Amino acid sequence: MSRYEREFGTDWDTLDKDEATDRAYAIGVAERLGEFNRDELEAIYAEMNSAYHKSMVELAYDEGRNEAKEAAEATSADRDAVWADLVNGEKTYIDEADVPTGGRDGLPSALDSSELLDRQSIDSTDAVDKPDFLDR
Repeated sequence: MSRYEREFGTDWDTLDKDEATDRAYAIGVAERLGEFNRDELEAIYAEMNSAYHKSMVELAYDEGRNEAKEAAEATSADRDAVWADLVNGEKTYIDEADVPTGGRDGLPSALDSSELLDRQSIDSTDAVDKPDFLDR
């Protein structure tokens, strides 16, 4: 019995889009770890009644595959640990190339705190003040 079957089971009658995307993500992770569940993925895909929900299932599956690949490359963890982290846990693996490097402390310049302080010094009541030409 595969990790996916132990965790989710395959005896469902109907699925909503959230359950379907969770299952598709897990199938993607499992496939990257060497366990193939194409029949289950096709059944989940067929259960979706709109093109939007079908595309969400496809995206979740792809995301599961990609994150499992990144996790396996980023750590020396075994397959059970990768499955536990990605499907059961909250751990996220970040590609070093995706980490922002601009500005101070790696923040984009728009979020630099010194720039935010400069913006706050503008008098915000100017827009609602009485115009100068009305004063006599």
